[in-house]
Amino acid sequence: MQASQDVIAPAGVVSPSLLAAGRRRRRGSLERQEAIAFHVFASPWIIGFLVFTLFPLVASLYLSFSKYELITPPTWSGLSNYRMLLRDPLIRQALKVTTIYSVGSVTLGVVLAFLVALLMNQKVKGVYVWRTIYYIPSTLSGVPVALLWAWIFNPNFGILNAAVGLVGIKGPNWLGSSDWVVSAFILMSLWGIGGSMVIFLAGLQGIPDHLYEAASLDGAGVLRKFCHVTVPMVSPVILFNLVMGVIGAFRTFTAGYVMTDGGPANASLFYVLYLYRRAFRMFDMGYACSMAWVLFAIIMVLTFIIFRTSSFWVYYEAVSGK
Repeated sequence: MQASQDVIAPAGVVSPSLLAAGRRRRRGSLERQEAIAFHVFASPWIIGFLVFTLFPLVASLYLSFSKYELITPPTWSGLSNYRMLLRDPLIRQALKVTTIYSVGSVTLGVVLAFLVALLMNQKVKGVYVWRTIYYIPSTLSGVPVALLWAWIFNPNFGILNAAVGLVGIKGPNWLGSSDWVVSAFILMSLWGIGGSMVIFLAGLQGIPDHLYEAASLDGAGVLRKFCHVTVPMVSPVILFNLVMGVIGAFRTFTAGYVMTDGGPANASLFYVLYLYRRAFRMFDMGYACSMAWVLFAIIMVLTFIIFRTSSFWVYYEAVSGK
């Protein structure tokens, strides 16, 4: 019936079915053009991911089961690299140093960043200047910061020992003492709390004012408002900063490499620093790859534990309906 209508359509008049077919063709052509444009613009990232991320990831997994000394072709060795990890005393030392550093730096970093964000959230004159001052150090990192703190920790002319000397305290040899070197790195890690502070500040400014007003009507004081309004509402931000802090702490390398090179007596031998030694000083690439995958597993397990336990202390209003 439709075909007959197309045939008997008056001259100069295009039938509805032909119009619909033309629209479908144009729509199909537009979709193809959009698909081509998408793949063209996404191809640099896709190629970069395949070449610089996925391929090295798969290659390192293979090499972790191989004996590979860089100048000779890799040979399959099964689980020998992982068995060596269990017997390597420096692995235990590196994990001990990294764990102590991570616990100290992440705990102090999250708490201090939260407290500073509370101060920066006050409505006082010039607060924007102070926010900038606290944030700027977090934009600096790497070797320059390590050299700066090496000077600060210098036992003879460093400004830290000079400051404590003003109150009659003899400062220790921060980087030359096995008892103080990890504490020095923990103290140094507080240099970069500005980034976490800004994230906390955004979370604090997102708390609705009516919650504080309702708490005031119920007779809540400053402390009860902090414990029952501020902390629960900012708990998702605490979770984020905690996870990112743990990942960053376990990947610490530059400071230990530049300032102490793992010394004294391997007291500051961070895990990634030891991995670097095995890979680029001893040229034991297979062993280094197995270390990298163990580190990946450790971070994954810790992140999983944090997320699994977060249901007991992280407040999600949309989910809990509280």
